[in-house]
Amino acid sequence: MEILEQLSKLIQAGDQARVSELVPQALAGDMSPVVILEEGLIAGMDAVGEGFQAGELFIPEMLLAARAMHAALEILRPRLVEAGAKPAGKVLLGTVKGDHHDIGKDLVGIMLEGKGFEVIDIGTDVPPETFVEAVDDEIQIVAMSALISTTMPFMQETIEALVKAGLRDRIKVMVGGGPVGQDYADSIGADAYGRDAAIAAVKALALVAAPPSRHEVVR
Repeated sequence: MEILEQLSKLIQAGDQARVSELVPQALAGDMSPVVILEEGLIAGMDAVGEGFQAGELFIPEMLLAARAMHAALEILRPRLVEAGAKPAGKVLLGTVKGDHHDIGKDLVGIMLEGKGFEVIDIGTDVPPETFVEAVDDEIQIVAMSALISTTMPFMQETIEALVKAGLRDRIKVMVGGGPVGQDYADSIGADAYGRDAAIAAVKALALVAAPPSRHEVVR
């Protein structure tokens, strides 16, 4: 439908004001909030992710699209709850201890929401014990970001803390950030490495779709 195509294009353009106008219009026209989410908003964010991976879009464009998506979700979320829409999964997201960078983490969070995930963002400078304490019965993925190489060891410490708490076998772990790479992710036993926000969201879908197994690795 035309309004869904408009929403997708507005998300891609990062037009927060028009998105905030159009979502209520779609709802007022009795359009399903699930359809608005999947065929309008998620379709737009998927296109943004593809453009970013292809080198056609860059972080400023991603941030604008992310803000537009976030504004739309603020309007849509209560209606999704009323409709009984099930999230794609539930992710605990944070930047590890000693690291106060949040732009990369925030982008990952928005891309995850753009794929239909419920995201619990516990902020920056998060020690391992706080990650563990924040894991509830519905959390499926713990996603950690590090933008400073000296804070990367806290990713391993967090995984070890999950093991000690008896949570590791039911929780998937995804890591990312500038100094992090696939080799490091493998060395600490992470289940997936997200090179950028768009890839992280795709890999999160793969992680929750994978059959239960010990330390499933998604590349």
